[in-house]
Amino acid sequence: MKTIDMDTWDRKEHFAHFRTMDYPQYDICAPVDISKFLKFVKGGGLPFYHAMIFAATTAANGVRNLRYRLRDGAVIEHDRLHPSFTSLDKDSELFKYVTVDMDGDMDTFIKAAREKERTQRGLFGDGRDEARDDLVYLTCVPWVAFTHISHTIKLDKDDSIPRISWGKFYPDGCRTLLPLSLQVNHALADGVHVGQYFKALQDFLDAF
Repeated sequence: MKTIDMDTWDRKEHFAHFRTMDYPQYDICAPVDISKFLKFVKGGGLPFYHAMIFAATTAANGVRNLRYRLRDGAVIEHDRLHPSFTSLDKDSELFKYVTVDMDGDMDTFIKAAREKERTQRGLFGDGRDEARDDLVYLTCVPWVAFTHISHTIKLDKDDSIPRISWGKFYPDGCRTLLPLSLQVNHALADGVHVGQYFKALQDFLDAF
């Protein structure tokens, strides 16, 4: 982790401009092609949700501006981000927030995620994760192939943790598409950086 030098930062003026906004967060939703990735996941008997969390977080780690955070009036850059995601209990239809560190490969992550889901009793973690800002928040609405989604959020201009969400995947000719949304703080990330994220994610999904 390092602190950004505001005097030499190339987006100093953009940062100052968007800091004047009451609600600087915005989101963009677009379909991603999961055809190759889905085939790999199904062939390996892997849970799609956890595999997609790994993919989405890996892509976020590849975009520098998504690793920026606002902290005590300063901007810091994390070396690595970790996923904090919703986990649904099918019996009660209640979800809990689960945070798992991104260490190792996909198989290692999936094992850790499943174990944390199994052993975590509290619906909203143990309180320690709430203080972390080296996270990406992720969720899925697998019943709806949405074209837009909004999130509950505190009216806090310092809230700079990205939100990544996806819906129900669907066939499109010979492809399978997944609607995915990314929400960021405009003081730290512009449309070009959201574009970089979608490219990084698509490149990751196409590599299988």
